[in-house]
Amino acid sequence: MHRFATAFLAAFLFVLPASAQNKQISIRWHGQAFFEIKTSAGTRIVIDPHAIEAFGERNDIKADLICITHLHNDHTQVGVIENFDPRKIKDMVRVGLKDEKGDGKKVEWNIIENEKFKDVKISTVGLYHDEVRGMMRGKNSAFILEVDGFRIVHLGDLGHLLSKDQIKKIGAVDILMIPVGGVYTINGTEAKKVVEQLKPKYYILPMHYGVKGYDALLTPEEFLEDQKAEHLRDELKIDVGAKPPEKPKIVLLGWERKKIE
Repeated sequence: MHRFATAFLAAFLFVLPASAQNKQISIRWHGQAFFEIKTSAGTRIVIDPHAIEAFGERNDIKADLICITHLHNDHTQVGVIENFDPRKIKDMVRVGLKDEKGDGKKVEWNIIENEKFKDVKISTVGLYHDEVRGMMRGKNSAFILEVDGFRIVHLGDLGHLLSKDQIKKIGAVDILMIPVGGVYTINGTEAKKVVEQLKPKYYILPMHYGVKGYDALLTPEEFLEDQKAEHLRDELKIDVGAKPPEKPKIVLLGWERKKIE
């Protein structure tokens, strides 16, 4: 029986693509809209870095690629990235708006379409930070990262429900990073509607909400009402080639942690 099981397992592994065997991507959240992603090949991606004191110092994070959804200062603090080199800003940093100075109200989107960066494909979609086409808080952008067969979508500081055109441009979603804290973005009830619009297959990662010691935003409770969520103190690890669950999983990531080894 043991020999049969061993042979069966060996045959099963043989039919899997070699690139999918024992490989994972990992995702960490550092508070607000600040995420750190590590691909199975070791590429490190940081999205919307901040320097908010309530979340503690972040001086041990390295990145190969830094993505910035809009120009507000709690999303643009590239200086917290340990290996950031201003001389390499054009190589390391992708910004969803064209003008890297200003408040984002008058600048245009910097639309990226299927740009290849190491083992990552990058695209952006133009969005708004409010419900009045950016007149209050300016423009915003979604980053779509194709990593290890997954489409990861980070909505930045989304301030409105999505139009049919925006939904079409974003396309299929496997992992969704979505603001739920209201005040400056969509709130929990609106976030549920956006989730229904985009229909992510694997994971929903709430972001940009109030936590202990930082109550400028609402907590995620409104979003979590009538929904089950998993709480992880550490990073989320996802097997490459994994099948999607019957329903997407909502995961609240902790932000007090050690760096990815």
